[in-house]
Amino acid sequence: MALIKTVSPEEATGKVKEVYDVMMEKAGVIPKPFQMMSPSPALLEIMLQSLGYYFEHTSLSFQLLTHIRLLVAQVYNYEYCVDFNSGILQMLANVTDEQLENLKSDPKQAPLNDKDKAMLLFVLKAVKTPDSVEQKDVDALRELEWTDQDILEATHHGADMVRHGILFKTFKMD
Repeated sequence: MALIKTVSPEEATGKVKEVYDVMMEKAGVIPKPFQMMSPSPALLEIMLQSLGYYFEHTSLSFQLLTHIRLLVAQVYNYEYCVDFNSGILQMLANVTDEQLENLKSDPKQAPLNDKDKAMLLFVLKAVKTPDSVEQKDVDALRELEWTDQDILEATHHGADMVRHGILFKTFKMD
């Protein structure tokens, strides 16, 4: 049982209901991290806006972003999002159980093109060992035609998973 009182989809009113309605329309589900944020309608709305921004991103693909969420969640033992994003990859990207296991044990095995895989590996390095990131790491992404905006936003997306994982564990949302 959660340590904070969250708003269930059935109880939602006002801004929380508005966000839940959008999530139901777009995803068909209200993920637990959204319910976790429901005591703060303003933060819940920001979370929805952020997700919407990434879903419409022109250079960071849906598959890349899902791989980032999955693998960062795995690094931080955020099981809900590991399972949720694994399911997304299986349903929408036809990733097999074997590919998922290979991906989880060796992210270099991600079924992504070389450019996306380089970004994925950079984000994982950044969230695991930020002090180890060097200029050459950023330059290597630029050589693959990633912009500084792309690099920042992909890393931000990964870092967001750390924040949400901490909150999820803190408030016992499982």
